Amino acid sequence: MQFRDLKSQYAIYKNEIDAAVQDVMSSANFIGGSIVKELEAELADYVGVKHCISCGNGTDALSLVLMAWNVKEGDAVFVPDFTFFATGEVVSLNGATPVFVDVDETTFNIDVEKLEKAVKKTIKEGKLSPKVVIPVDLFGLPANYPEIEKVAEKYDLLVLEDGAQGFGGNIDGKMACSFGHAATTSFFPAKPLGCFGDGGAIFTNDDDLAALINSLKIHGKGINKYDNVRIGINSRLDTIQAAILKIKLRAFREHELDDVNRVFEFYNSKLEGSVVKPVIPDGYYSSFAQYTIKLNSKQQRNKLQNQLKEQGIPSMIYYVKPMHRQEAFSDKSYNELDFAVTNKLCDTVLSLPMHPYLKEEEVEKIAGAVNECLG
Repeated sequence: MQFRDLKSQYAIYKNEIDAAVQDVMSSANFIGGSIVKELEAELADYVGVKHCISCGNGTDALSLVLMAWNVKEGDAVFVPDFTFFATGEVVSLNGATPVFVDVDETTFNIDVEKLEKAVKKTIKEGKLSPKVVIPVDLFGLPANYPEIEKVAEKYDLLVLEDGAQGFGGNIDGKMACSFGHAATTSFFPAKPLGCFGDGGAIFTNDDDLAALINSLKIHGKGINKYDNVRIGINSRLDTIQAAILKIKLRAFREHELDDVNRVFEFYNSKLEGSVVKPVIPDGYYSSFAQYTIKLNSKQQRNKLQNQLKEQGIPSMIYYVKPMHRQEAFSDKSYNELDFAVTNKLCDTVLSLPMHPYLKEEEVEKIAGAVNECLG
């Protein structure tokens, strides 16, 4: 059993993917070209924004937006404490200071009330200038953008949606990666829409921002790559990955998103009340990068994970350590009471196998093992 079954997906689309890769090989056009442009147009159309700018990976996507916004030393960027390291890393990489915010225990996403408290506290301290908030669409569920954007407008913050796990989700039909002033996603293979290597993208309706990012991602180019008008980086989605993503995007739209939500329903119907199942608020739709349950304690979680492993059932812990406890941020002091929810989640969450190709009988086996272990 696979935690995320990329082999089954490839088996179904093998002929199309192999042919698309061979076309790129035969053309010998490995960087850029029409395929990349076609993919960007399709992604922008799907999300419902004017511009999609592809790049080398999801981390670069975040960093490029912060570069374009001139985020720098002395700026505060508000980031959820319960997420992958990259979201905070890019803030420090651009010279600014990440301010970690606790999350909502039900949705796992940034807590809007605690966000506003963190902004007020930062203003009162007077050491940093609040500039950006980076909500994360954790486990496939979009963050609470209607309320986040109210806070952002009140305090003149830019909103950068980190949709690395959320691509395909929506709130009342408005797609993930269309919220805020800009959004990013990742095409890492295990993401809801993944390629066969690294890849990422930025989404925005801002013409000037799109033009600036298109320059920054190719060494700060002007009219061409030998006319360098600013300091940039080298971050491009290669043509082979773009060709693969064009096929996988069609599969994602035609059935994978529906299928993974059916798996969600299977799990919910078969897991008993011994675990806390994922909650999808009214009007929200998740792309289910992960199916994450909550247990009563760290000991119970670890016991369950070990017993699942004995039965050949993989599972993952996202995340074993909060952002504020990462050694890379150890130069800053924190009050643990500010992160009570995140600290609890790191000890009690467990993600079960989740992907569009998971069969109902496999879900029955997983759920049965969970129910048996927890009595």
